[in-house]
Amino acid sequence: MEINTTTKKQLGKFVVSGLIAVVVDFSTYFLLNNYTGHNVAKGISFLTGSIVAYVLNKFWTFHTKEFSGTQLFRFFFLYVTTLAVNVLVNKGILNLFNNVLFGFLCATGASTILNFLGQKFWVFKK
Repeated sequence: MEINTTTKKQLGKFVVSGLIAVVVDFSTYFLLNNYTGHNVAKGISFLTGSIVAYVLNKFWTFHTKEFSGTQLFRFFFLYVTTLAVNVLVNKGILNLFNNVLFGFLCATGASTILNFLGQKFWVFKK
């Protein structure tokens, strides 16, 4: 199965946007982790990274300039869903391996895959 040029470009931009959002997520998580429990820190950090991801993906990755309430609702519905996946994967990995970094990376990977597919084919679909 060959990926078309537009999807390749979107995927590249999504990865860059995602890396920026992950840096925000990661920094927030480790700052808050000293003051809150793992789940609260992960939830807040994921939401902070999500805001960064929304702005970058809406305007840069998928070139959606107009405002759409439906699009905004879909984005936040997708992110609430993937937030649950993110927190559950993080918690599961922490329970199994007691490794904060590994939990963070697994949780981020799972939510990243779901977010790209959801944004490309549902949220920002043209």
